[in-house]
Amino acid sequence: GPCCYGRGGTEPTVTDAHLVLGHLPPWLLDGSFRLDIEAAERAVATKVAEPLGLDLMAAARGILAIADSHMVGAIRVVSVERGRDPRDFVLVPFGGAGPLHGGALARLLDIRTQLIAPSPGVLSALGLLVSDLKADFARTCLQQHGHFDVAQMAATFTGLQAEAERWFETESVPPAARKTVWSASLRYEHQGFELTVDWPGTEVSEAAVAEVLRRFHELHRTLYTFAQEDTPVEIVTLRVSASGALPQPRSSELPPGGDPRDAITARQSINLESGIVEAPVYARSRLGAGTRIAGPAILTQLDATTLLLPRQTAEVHPTGSLIVREE
Repeated sequence: GPCCYGRGGTEPTVTDAHLVLGHLPPWLLDGSFRLDIEAAERAVATKVAEPLGLDLMAAARGILAIADSHMVGAIRVVSVERGRDPRDFVLVPFGGAGPLHGGALARLLDIRTQLIAPSPGVLSALGLLVSDLKADFARTCLQQHGHFDVAQMAATFTGLQAEAERWFETESVPPAARKTVWSASLRYEHQGFELTVDWPGTEVSEAAVAEVLRRFHELHRTLYTFAQEDTPVEIVTLRVSASGALPQPRSSELPPGGDPRDAITARQSINLESGIVEAPVYARSRLGAGTRIAGPAILTQLDATTLLLPRQTAEVHPTGSLIVREE
C-alpha cells in the first residue's frame, strides 16, 4: 500500500502524492488512522523527484497529472467516443479517492458541475443494494437485408420472452414489478461489430423492422457522424432484457445548516501549481442542508476525502450530496 500507511509499502503512490501536496489531512478514517507524511515525502523524493531532477512538489504534482490523464482518457471512452459531449453532463466522483480528483478532472473536461454522494467511498455497494434485479437473454438470429424473416424473428423473441418469464418466476418477482425490453444488434454488411437498438414494442412486423433499421442508422450517425443508408444491413442478435423492480429505501433529508465555520476541524497548507494556499478542513458530517463552502478547502468523512480547488464552491443538498460548481 501507500508508504504513508506505514504497512511496508516502499513505492510512492497517488495517495502519497496527495499527502505530500497537502490534499489530505495527516489522518484518515475520522482521525483514527494516522498518516506518515515523512515516509511519503521520502518515497516521492527518492523514487521520482531525484531521478528526474525535479523538486519534491513538482514530482508529486506530476504523479497526479499522470493519474488524472489516465482517468480523463477513461471518461472520454464512455463519452466522446460514444458521441457524447462531457460538458453536457455532471461528473460523479466516487470511491475513497474519487472526490480528491473530481475538481481537476472536471476542469480538464470543462465540466461545470460535480455531484459527490453522501458516502462516495461505498457508492458502488449502495448501488448494488438499491438496484433492480436484471437479466439479459440473447440469441443469434442472423437476418440479411432483403431477406428479413419476420416469422423466424418472432419465434426467437417468443422463446427469449419465455426464458425471461421463467427467470421472473425463479426470482419470485411479482407480476406488477416485471418489465421486459426487446432489442436487436445490427451491423452493416461486412462490418466487424454491432450496435444495439431498442425494438419498438413487443411485436414483430415489417413496420417494426423498418423502424429498427431507422434507429440503427440514426445511432450510427450519432456515434460516427455518418450513416451508410445505401449499404445492406444485417440483424445479428435479438435480445430480451428482464428487470424486476425492488422497493427503494426511504431517504432522509438533512436539517438546515448553521455557520460552516463550526465544522472546521483544522487548517493546513495546500500546495497548488499556482502556489501555496491555506485551506480549512471541514468535517462533512457537521454540514447541514444549504451550507455553502468556497474552495480551497478539504472535506473529511469516514470513507472519503473531498478536495475543493480555488474558484470551486460546494453546496450541501438536502439529500446530503455535495453539489460542486465552478464559479
